[in-house]
Amino acid sequence: MTTYGSFPGTRPRRLRTTPTMRRMVAETRLHPADLILPAFVREGVSEPVPIEAMPGVVQHTRDSLKKAAAEAVAAGVSGIMLFGVPEESKKDAVGTEGTDPDGILQVALRDVRAEVGDDLLVMSDLCLDETTDHGHCGVLDEHGRVDNDATLERYAEMAQVQADAGAHVVGPSGMMDGQIGVIRDALDQIGREDVAILAYTVKYASAFYGPFREAVGSSLKGDRKTYQQDPANVRDALRELALDLEEGADMVMVKPAGPYLDILARVADEANVPVAAYQISGEYSMIEAAAEKGWIDRDRAILESLTGIRRAGARNILTYWATEVAQKLGRQ
Repeated sequence: MTTYGSFPGTRPRRLRTTPTMRRMVAETRLHPADLILPAFVREGVSEPVPIEAMPGVVQHTRDSLKKAAAEAVAAGVSGIMLFGVPEESKKDAVGTEGTDPDGILQVALRDVRAEVGDDLLVMSDLCLDETTDHGHCGVLDEHGRVDNDATLERYAEMAQVQADAGAHVVGPSGMMDGQIGVIRDALDQIGREDVAILAYTVKYASAFYGPFREAVGSSLKGDRKTYQQDPANVRDALRELALDLEEGADMVMVKPAGPYLDILARVADEANVPVAAYQISGEYSMIEAAAEKGWIDRDRAILESLTGIRRAGARNILTYWATEVAQKLGRQ
């Protein structure tokens, strides 16, 4: 005779029975508007240049970048973050190309704004590493160290030039002390109170940046541990958050995303502005490489990784799969 009291009194599996049931009770949803597409534009090329370490990602020409921006708009993506890759011969110690109105990033900003107008938030990477011959994110002093305050002067000029070129949002990624306040002041001084700042508030000195170095043609020798954050630290991240908010950041970001979901959750709990996370090159490349080997289901892994970032608290996610994922979400 069956003893019914011995069976489970609660059965959570009832809420997992069908795809429709699982969709109805899902606590976290991805939407195309959550996504921002990072894109690289390279000076002096006539065809897009594949990035070997990032299968499926290219260094765009000016024309192919405009096409990518239009595709992002059609898919419902919210923004595009632009990185400029100048010709090697134009790099110098102070990153002159970063403040030249005719530098590749500024040209690309004007191109994309002309193509998409306000239908896509056009964002610009505000950093010197792509334009310096030493590959660091700032100006070096006589001892070869990154000079924080001299770098801030360059950032202020970069912010103004990028705003003039059409950036809706500037993304200071160099991790210099005081960068948000200086950039906000610089923008306000030229009457560009409308340009928002997406602060790279938490940017760890990560091994997962490796493929990105190829993507931007980095000239870096050594590392960036004296200005990017130590992966072992939490309080440091929260201190940076408090400072960036005090200095006027409109949005804040955690980078990388996947290895730092605990940090992302802490930042999301404490920030009173939108929080973004950057699913960086190494995260992208690992999934693509494992999928190419047949070790994982590529599409499921992509969606699972993005859902985890969204669940941890990211309002927006920078991901190289932005347009692809947005297109698939739109068909669901």
